[in-house]
Amino acid sequence: MCGDDPFTGKNFDHRKQWLVTRIKQLAAQFSVEICAYAIMSNHYHLVLHVDTEKALAFSDEEVIKRWTALFPRNGILIETLRNNLKTKTAQRQLNRQIKLWRERLMDISWFMRCLNESVARQANREDDCTGRFWEGRFKSQALLDEKALITCMAYVDLNPLRAGMCESLDSSDFTSIQERLIIHAKKVKKRSYRQHRLLTRRSAKHLIVRQPSIKQSNLKSMGELQDFSGSTLPVTQHSYFELLESTCKALSLAGNDRSKAVHVLEEKQTVLQGIGISPQAWLDSVTTFHRHYAIAAGTQRSLLQFHKNRIRAGVDFKHPHKWIRGIHSARLLYGT
Repeated sequence: MCGDDPFTGKNFDHRKQWLVTRIKQLAAQFSVEICAYAIMSNHYHLVLHVDTEKALAFSDEEVIKRWTALFPRNGILIETLRNNLKTKTAQRQLNRQIKLWRERLMDISWFMRCLNESVARQANREDDCTGRFWEGRFKSQALLDEKALITCMAYVDLNPLRAGMCESLDSSDFTSIQERLIIHAKKVKKRSYRQHRLLTRRSAKHLIVRQPSIKQSNLKSMGELQDFSGSTLPVTQHSYFELLESTCKALSLAGNDRSKAVHVLEEKQTVLQGIGISPQAWLDSVTTFHRHYAIAAGTQRSLLQFHKNRIRAGVDFKHPHKWIRGIHSARLLYGT
C-alpha cells in the first residue's frame, strides 16, 4: 500500500498523504471526529469518536448538503423529489432518504467504506490495474471508557516507534502525535531547535504548508476529550506529550531491562495515577494493546456492562454468560 515495493523498487509513501487528507475530508462531512491515527506501510490505525448528538441536531438541509458533497449524483434524486413534493409519495421518500443519510453520517462502517474505496480507486489508477485492493474488511473495537481511550491513542501514536520505523515522536511521520506537535510548535513564538527542525521537516510538508481550499476536519484536541460522564479527561496536551516522550524511552529500554523501563515511567506517576493505570500496566498496554481484547476494550466493569447491553439489544450468543474476551486482561491492566 505504502512504503517500498520489494519487487519493483518503487516507493509509495505519497499514498500516506492520500489517506491523511481523505480521512480529514470525510471527518468534515460525517459526524465523526479524529482522535488519533497512524499510517503504516501496509495498514493504518484510526481512533474515532462518533458525535451522535451533533448528527441528530443537523437540519434536513444540512444532511442533504453533507451527503451530496460525498455522493454528488444523489443530488439528482433530491432535485427530482423536490420537483414532486406536491405528492405524498415524494414527501415520504424524501423524509426516508434524509433519515437514512443522517444515520449513515454517524456510521463508522460508511466512513470506512468511503475512505477505503477512494484510496483503492486512486491506487488502482496509479498502478493501471483493476480489482480488489484491500485484503479484507476493516476491524473495529469499541473503546468503553477513558482508560481504554488514552491507552489506545498512545498505542496508535507509538506504532512507528515500536515497528522501528523512527526513533522519536518528531520523526514519527503520518501520525497524529506528530501533527499535534507541529500544531503546538506553530503556536510557540520562541521555538526550540527541535521545534524548528520539526517545522522544516520535508515528510511533514502536508501538515506545515497550507492545503488547497478543500474542507478538512482538524484533530480533536486533548482538551475536548471527555469521559463517558461528560467530564474532561485528566490529561492535558502537555502532559500527554511528556507521557509519550517517557514511554518512548521506556520502550527503548524494555527489551534489555524492563525494571529500568518501568522506572522511567514512574517519573510520570502523577499523570498515570490521574488515568488510573500503573507504570507496569501502561507499558503492557502501549506494547500489546491489540492482544488483550476482542470487539471491545476497557475495564472489567465496562466490559461486563457492554456485554449486558448487547444481550438486551438482542445479540445472539451461544453461551451468553460463559465467557467475555478481555476480562482477565482488564483485571491485570486496570484492576477491578
